[in-house]
Amino acid sequence: MKTYSYFHLKSNIIENFKLYEEKFLYSLFMSLLKNTSFRKWGIIAVSFIIVSAILWNTYDFIQKFKIEERRKMEIIAGAYGRFNDNSNLNADVTLESEIVYGNHNIPMIVTDEQNNITQHHFLDAKKTNDSNYVFKQLALMKKENQPLIVGYRNNSKQYIYYRDSDLLNKLKYYPLALIFILFLFASVIFLFFKSNKSAEQNKLWTGMAKETAHQIGTPLSSLLGWVEILRLEKTDKTLVDEIEKDIHRLNTIAERFSKIGSIPTLTKQNIVSSTEKAYNYLKSRSSKQVAFSFKSSNETIHTALNIQLYSWVIENLIKNAIDAMGGKGKIAVEISKTSQGAKIIISDNGKGIPKNLHHTIFTPGFTTKKRGWGLGLSLAKRIVEDYHKGRIFVLKSDPNKGTTFCILLKEN
Repeated sequence: MKTYSYFHLKSNIIENFKLYEEKFLYSLFMSLLKNTSFRKWGIIAVSFIIVSAILWNTYDFIQKFKIEERRKMEIIAGAYGRFNDNSNLNADVTLESEIVYGNHNIPMIVTDEQNNITQHHFLDAKKTNDSNYVFKQLALMKKENQPLIVGYRNNSKQYIYYRDSDLLNKLKYYPLALIFILFLFASVIFLFFKSNKSAEQNKLWTGMAKETAHQIGTPLSSLLGWVEILRLEKTDKTLVDEIEKDIHRLNTIAERFSKIGSIPTLTKQNIVSSTEKAYNYLKSRSSKQVAFSFKSSNETIHTALNIQLYSWVIENLIKNAIDAMGGKGKIAVEISKTSQGAKIIISDNGKGIPKNLHHTIFTPGFTTKKRGWGLGLSLAKRIVEDYHKGRIFVLKSDPNKGTTFCILLKEN
């Protein structure tokens, strides 16, 4: 009874251990599958193994094909020797003749012991009249394959040189073509996933922006009510007006966020007054150590604008200029009329931007600040070029001398 219990217990322990082991391996395998990094590297590893196997098999096939061609040429060389020996004795050399002259795919040249060309087969018929062409082909054949020696009864020798057939040469390029196709395929997949990821990120940012605008709306309504109460309480009018300005400012920000991801409505606006309004707002709230200047060739220049989004661009550029100067320097805004619309120039005397970064600064996420998201200039570029069909670029920038941005907008 004790012996039965012992073996029964031992059997249960082994079964439970196997079950536990199977569950552990299954859970480990599933966790690895869920791991994005493991999946990515796993796919890369499997792809690499498959490509390596294909390339190796192709190489092996080409080498075997080359050996078969060598064997075929050895048969031709043997038949060639018997044909030449027996033809002088009036023997039946029909089979040898068919073997020698039946070669229609492997170019070959026959030479004597003094390296004089006696025969050639399967070369370009149009070029064989040119002796230079034949000698060049002979030089190529000497480099490509070892010659076959044909001995005769009179102890004379001839040498058969040959090069790989066109089919074999084409097969040699097959691995390169395969790699190129796989590279294109991988590039298409990469671009597809990248565009999908960018689209998902854009949707996420758009949703967050709209949700932020929605959340800001509630306290804004409450603040407007408190402003009215302050007026009824006869609080200092200047103080109330300043609070109201900031509330309107928050309302403008909420409107900007709500327009992200949507096609904005453009209307005919005076770009001079729209730019000056955004300019004055930042000027009144900036350090006194920053000298501002505003200049326009005309009082009225009409362009197609969405004022909320356009003012966002101006504010971003001026804020970046203030940061580049370390809160101390000169900022100049200049507007002029062009044949197609308007040109807005914003310049500062800050630390400047290296020439190799003039295009990179508009890339989302790129920033030179210790604390920054790198979204300001990329957002400005999208507003100007995608929404307003204009252009924004670095007009000039010198290290430690300053930067000048240029915005071009169309009238219609």
